[in-house]
Amino acid sequence: MARLNVNPTRMVLTSLKNRLRVAVKGHKMLKDKRDELMKQFLELARENKALREQVEALIGDVYSNFVIASAVMSSEVLEEALMYPKQGVTIEVGRKNVMSVDVPVFDFKTTTDDTANIYPYGFANTSAELDNAIENLSNIFPELLKLAAVEKEVQLLAAEIEKTRRRVNALEYVMIPQLEETIKYIQMKLDENERGNQTRLMKVKDMMVKEAIEEKQQFTKDAFDYYVNK
Repeated sequence: MARLNVNPTRMVLTSLKNRLRVAVKGHKMLKDKRDELMKQFLELARENKALREQVEALIGDVYSNFVIASAVMSSEVLEEALMYPKQGVTIEVGRKNVMSVDVPVFDFKTTTDDTANIYPYGFANTSAELDNAIENLSNIFPELLKLAAVEKEVQLLAAEIEKTRRRVNALEYVMIPQLEETIKYIQMKLDENERGNQTRLMKVKDMMVKEAIEEKQQFTKDAFDYYVNK
């Protein structure tokens, strides 16, 4: 792993140690977030699968009723019956936060509270299968909204899991090893400089001791010569 290009000083060493401490802490937090996101994602995926199977089964019944209705009714009468709907729907989109991810929440309101307004036609010229199809569509509409919200939440969580996974890998395999390698290099350089300074100090000390001994010997010799020649 390539180390960072920095000056090997104690100030830089302290700064890198702080960065490493923050990186390790952030790595742990991101791993915990990733694990929790995965747990919620799997639960949502199972819920989404069950809900989709339920909705698809209900829509299959609707299609079956429409096929039978189109078989017993002329296409002109069927189109005329469904041309002008009486009931209106307003979709409301809210938000909820799941592990720092904003996911949508769908709700709806009908323009009227009368349940009979789901039939935009009279019952004289239409078949019971068409009535069943319209009623089933009205009943599964809330489930369709719920399915749409769950599938969007699954999609957003999957994107967040991938983004968090990349961040975890970047910290684990790039940033933290780089910081550790750089800290090791700077520590080695500082230790080497310290050993060099100690060696130089020892040499200076030896030179000073040697000079002191020589001066003392010279002083002793001068004193001896003085007393001898006196």
